[in-house]
Amino acid sequence: MFIHENFMLQNEYAKTLYHEYAKTMPIYDFHSHLDPESIANDKAYETITELWLGDDHYKWRAMRACGIEERLVTGSASDKEKFFAWARTVPQLLGNPLYHWTHMELTHTFGISTLLSEETAESIWEETNRQLQEKKVTVRSLLKQANVHTLCTTDQINDSLAEHVRIAQDETIETQVLPTFRADAALQVDGNSFREFLNQLENVTGIEIRNLSSYLQALTNRIDYFHERGCRASDHGIGQFRFEKATVQQGEEIFNQLLQQKRLNEYEIIRIQSIILEHLGKAYADKGWVMQLHIGPLRNNNRAAFNTIGPDSGFDSIRDDSYAVSLNRFLNELEQSDKLPKTICFNLDWTKNEMIASTLGNFQKEGLPGKMQLGSGWWYNDTKEGMRRQMISLASVGVLHHFVGMLTDSRSFLSFARHDYFRRILCQLISEWIEDGEIPAEMPQAGKLIQAISFKNAERYFE
Repeated sequence: MFIHENFMLQNEYAKTLYHEYAKTMPIYDFHSHLDPESIANDKAYETITELWLGDDHYKWRAMRACGIEERLVTGSASDKEKFFAWARTVPQLLGNPLYHWTHMELTHTFGISTLLSEETAESIWEETNRQLQEKKVTVRSLLKQANVHTLCTTDQINDSLAEHVRIAQDETIETQVLPTFRADAALQVDGNSFREFLNQLENVTGIEIRNLSSYLQALTNRIDYFHERGCRASDHGIGQFRFEKATVQQGEEIFNQLLQQKRLNEYEIIRIQSIILEHLGKAYADKGWVMQLHIGPLRNNNRAAFNTIGPDSGFDSIRDDSYAVSLNRFLNELEQSDKLPKTICFNLDWTKNEMIASTLGNFQKEGLPGKMQLGSGWWYNDTKEGMRRQMISLASVGVLHHFVGMLTDSRSFLSFARHDYFRRILCQLISEWIEDGEIPAEMPQAGKLIQAISFKNAERYFE
């Protein structure tokens, strides 16, 4: 059996830490792209393809890299054809975490230990679909099976959050499901859809946006709305992090140009984005929210693919900008007014791990351990080596003990196996330090660290 109880646990210390301390801990998944409507409706799936391959750009990239035609990736092929195309792809993915995740998900969810390949595709297709069609596997059953204590979705600024209200009122849903204020649209002042966003914002707030001040007021209104419906965190996806201090008064003329649909130069874009971001950061602090910064994606690089398939389809990569000065400047501006919220900073360029960890160390706070967090290995870094690099950097430059741990950042309800994957990697890493004599072979002490990172720190941090 490939996925067995000691998978990735290479010594007795690792096995003890995992089985006695990590394995049964609940999951606090504080950043995902899961659909709240599917939770509210306890969605059932017709096929494994619908559950497993829909909207999963990780898998789509891998299939393209193996020469699979687009018809079988995102195109018009049948669900069975797409599943068989994925089955042909999987044996070629040795060394990629998708190979591990695929078989962990089959084992954890469906009890299938058979390796997926073109030869086994038919039997796995039949068995997974049988379980789905008998409604043995639904969205809520997946949440319960994975022991998900809390799940945070990603919700747009103008969202009604109606599904979150339904979830909160449904006492049969055991998992706490919370919205997250995804603020990207507020900063995309140079985008083609900004005018449409402003119109929608006026409609949902009832505030006429006639200048920058009224725009910021409307954003605060939406933060209040989200807070009343359980939101306790924001999220920003930022490709290039830039910050230049400017006042609202200085920004009024720039924003007026936006209202007149005039094109801004780069300097004006940076200044207006900086004003908006500073305002949002202070508003988050007023609410006691966590601010999440996901820095570094270079998006939609294949224009032909974007035009035919659309965004978030597997054509994004890693930026390599320098942003140490801007990040310090931004956090310092919030700190000067005592309006710096709890912050988790994720980065795609892993070479920035220690720069970010050192920056965050400048702004920790008395009485709030781990206020400023280096986020876990994210996207291209949620691999074995990426996770280890992030934790080693954090332990070296900061304090690993207060780390809030793993998140899925996924659109698939099968992806909670990634938490187990992370915990195994964490236990193995700590066990190696014990074997090397770098930390004491005291299991209660090491176990306390494992449980804190697996769940307890996140529960405390987001309370």
